[in-house]
Amino acid sequence: MNYNIRGENIEVTPAIREYVEKKISKLERYFTETPEANVNVNLKFYQDKTSKVEVTIPMPHLVLRAEETNVDMYAAVDLITDKLERQIRKHKTKVNRKFREKGDFAAMFSTFESAEAPEFEEENDLEVVRTKRFDLKPMDSEEAILQMNMLGHNFYVFNNADTNRTNVVYKRTDGRYGLIETH
Repeated sequence: MNYNIRGENIEVTPAIREYVEKKISKLERYFTETPEANVNVNLKFYQDKTSKVEVTIPMPHLVLRAEETNVDMYAAVDLITDKLERQIRKHKTKVNRKFREKGDFAAMFSTFESAEAPEFEEENDLEVVRTKRFDLKPMDSEEAILQMNMLGHNFYVFNNADTNRTNVVYKRTDGRYGLIETH
């Protein structure tokens, strides 16, 4: 893996670089061969003494991405490694389930190594546990935002009165709102 480690308001010292590379390189045990991946790491240090670590690993059928904010940058790197590990295991479980249904076990292990990896976790978080049905009332995005806020939700599905298509408004992490339009 090729590492691209950048710092914002912080100097990337050899100690930080070595720690990040050591932790993220542990993910290589999940692969049968080391992927030709560029690991992009952004380290940000804020005035309130918190640090934010972002890691993106684009690979051929999968993009691993995680971010973590913590007062201790090294702890944030540890937490990110755990998140990325969970993402890999989740993907492995999905691939395993797909190939088990098709009966093609050999192809399943072409990307991931199974011997050193933990057992596949059951993916109960992908199970639909509740279904809601409702009629989509035609409205504009402002009314949909008001409905969303009134219900205390962080997204709201509605029928756009102008385009007569299904849209979604959602609350962004910065406190503003987003709109998803269908084609």
